[in-house]
Amino acid sequence: MTDTATAPATAEERYARFHTLREQSVVTPTGFLALVNTQWVSEEQTIWGVPGTWAPRPDGASGLLVTATAADGIVVDGEPVDGQVVVRGKDDPQPGSVVFDDHTVGTVIRGEDGQYALRVWDAQSEDIQAFGGISAFPYNPDWIVTGTFTPNAAGTTVGFSHLKDDGATRELPVPGDITITVEGTEYRLAAFKDGRRLQLVFADATSGDDTYGVGRFLFLAPNPDGTITLDFNYAVLPPCAFSYNFNCPLPPKQNRFPFRIEAGEKQVLDTSGEPLHD
Repeated sequence: MTDTATAPATAEERYARFHTLREQSVVTPTGFLALVNTQWVSEEQTIWGVPGTWAPRPDGASGLLVTATAADGIVVDGEPVDGQVVVRGKDDPQPGSVVFDDHTVGTVIRGEDGQYALRVWDAQSEDIQAFGGISAFPYNPDWIVTGTFTPNAAGTTVGFSHLKDDGATRELPVPGDITITVEGTEYRLAAFKDGRRLQLVFADATSGDDTYGVGRFLFLAPNPDGTITLDFNYAVLPPCAFSYNFNCPLPPKQNRFPFRIEAGEKQVLDTSGEPLHD
């Protein structure tokens, strides 16, 4: 039975609830603000901030090898490490878990080139302690836009640049084109596949002014009738707005709007109300 006494009843209340949950999520032990290091491992090496020696797996399988003594205090998959063990990557059906201490954990991710990196998360990071909130525009129903979704041929990709890739592009699958009309002008947008949904990476005339300069994300799903709803009130800041250790996709040319979208999240703020990062 639905608890109508506590369920958000209006669009404004649902938006406020979403915003509260967003602010709570980024300060969890593996929330965006907890990420303190992402270090790619191409040879045997140490990793900043954590013990042990890390190396690629010689067989090329998912994950990394860590070598440590019991005194290092590393726990992998619930077992203390004293010697060499495998930490499986998040691309494995059963990803490995790494615990360094009571507030620091690790995860292993795979890059598109097949290389693996260790991500280090600290539940007591400086950014979590300095976090004051996420500023956002007031709910604005005028920024709920209905467009059309036109499926692409299987295998269609679009090149997306990423913040730390020095201008190189990565070809990401784009299942279809999104067409919207704003103030009489038609825009044809590219959103790439993100699991069972689409991810629109966009910028607008607020970017670098009222909102984070790199751009924002909007997650979408086509409707059965071929339409698609873009509710920009739910536009969110990318992970790189919270931690320099993320590498975010940049808006392609067709996703850069010349007008202001005064809806959705704006900036990550510190406790004084100033932007947490430049």
